[in-house]
Amino acid sequence: MSADDGTADDGIGDDGTEAGGTPAAGGQDPRATDPTRAPAPDAAPVPDAASEPDAVPRRTRPPRPPRHRARRALPPFRVVGALALAAVLVLTGLHLSFLFLHVAPANTVSTRQAKAVNAWIYPEFEQNWKLFAPNPIQQNTTVQARASGLHADGTSFLTGWYDLSARDGAALHGEPLPSHTRQNVLRRAWDLYASSHDDDGRPVGTRGELSAAYLTRLATQRLERAGAGGPGAELTRIRVRARFTPVPPPPWSGEKLAGRPAYRTLDWAEAHR
Repeated sequence: MSADDGTADDGIGDDGTEAGGTPAAGGQDPRATDPTRAPAPDAAPVPDAASEPDAVPRRTRPPRPPRHRARRALPPFRVVGALALAAVLVLTGLHLSFLFLHVAPANTVSTRQAKAVNAWIYPEFEQNWKLFAPNPIQQNTTVQARASGLHADGTSFLTGWYDLSARDGAALHGEPLPSHTRQNVLRRAWDLYASSHDDDGRPVGTRGELSAAYLTRLATQRLERAGAGGPGAELTRIRVRARFTPVPPPPWSGEKLAGRPAYRTLDWAEAHR
């Protein structure tokens, strides 16, 4: 440019940049303010708020139908299970109450309800301390029984003595988990009878008749299982006896006991089932 234009050529171009494309110091890039110039290709365009698409509405769950206040009927098996559980709880509470009254010291309730408590406890749930007694039992007790009745053709019969305790022992032989009831039910039944009767067979106290009927019923059931009298036979009368065999003492004790067994035979009784 000529000197008479009043400007000096200082190396600044028409676009406000120095030579080499660098913006002039203190100058402003015209491209930043020129609305007609296209933006740089690597610059992300800023969308205009007016040009944004309409916002997608949020999904809303459909309203739930109102709940019915009437409860659905329980399935039958739940009703049966609830009733069974209630029955078990009632029986358990009743058993524990009777057991407590039986072992507790005598009081007004146990005295007034003695008949009901004894009927529930004896003979299956009797409590005693024989295991911890100073003089434990030193003899083996076996219960034997015989029966009379009618054959299927109407003729009468009389059986020999059946060793019921020996039969129970043979049934338990070899069992990995023997039944405690099967081992002791006959012995406990005899102990109950002996403690509630005198030597002449007369009942002592309120448990006499109960213990005699219980022992006779057990003997009847055992003889029927053994087939006493043959097929189709009917047992009408039962007789029970106990055989007591002393347990030999150890050699170092110096005790001497009679080696012969002793018997106690009861009178004939009507068969109970």
